[in-house]
Amino acid sequence: MLEVGQKAPEFTLPATSGETLSLADFRGKNVVLYFYPKDMTPGCTTEACDFRDNHNKFSEINTVVLGVSPDPVDKHQKFTEKHELPFPLLADTEHEVAEKYDAWQLKKNFGKEYMGIQRSTFVIDQNGNIAKVWPKVKVEGHVEEIYNFIKDNLA
Repeated sequence: MLEVGQKAPEFTLPATSGETLSLADFRGKNVVLYFYPKDMTPGCTTEACDFRDNHNKFSEINTVVLGVSPDPVDKHQKFTEKHELPFPLLADTEHEVAEKYDAWQLKKNFGKEYMGIQRSTFVIDQNGNIAKVWPKVKVEGHVEEIYNFIKDNLA
């Protein structure tokens, strides 16, 4: 697991903005990098909408939000349009970035084991270092917790 103070692993992924985004594009800003399992599912929709509803608050503290899942860009685009998400979703279809961030893990559901995204969030400071890690996210109240951490420690 990545630890606070470590350099955040670099990445470049296709985004809903129609461009390819890299972590380096956001130097000088705080970054909330959140990994979620799948577009259009209840928990993932709640989390994305919580980030949407707090988007302006994050902008005011020099912070960008980036959502990452293995879904392809076209599915991300539908999710973005349906829920009017004002931040980019990144397509990690080969789960390479999820693996770098230890978010690609063995999961168990109804007695079956499979590899998938462990819902997790990383706050990356303006210099590209890990400032905070939430390895097993519970959606309710999470976005507020992230905001308060950044406001109190990085803003």
